[in-house]
Amino acid sequence: MRHVAHTIRRVPGSGVTAQVFCMASGCGENSGRKGDPDSVQDWALRHTGRTGHALFRRDFTDQARVTRVE
Repeated sequence: MRHVAHTIRRVPGSGVTAQVFCMASGCGENSGRKGDPDSVQDWALRHTGRTGHALFRRDFTDQARVTRVE
């Protein structure tokens, strides 16, 4: 077995999916998955305004490609 170097990088143009979850005890609301991270940020700001809840978990996903380093 030999070592072969690889790298992993985000696929350009593949976009990012984001979701925000309210972490206030008993709340359970979330933004839903969106292709625009700004829209989930806006959701969190509106949710805080309505409820006073201020702690959120943010999840971001993207597509990545592994390539061999030549």
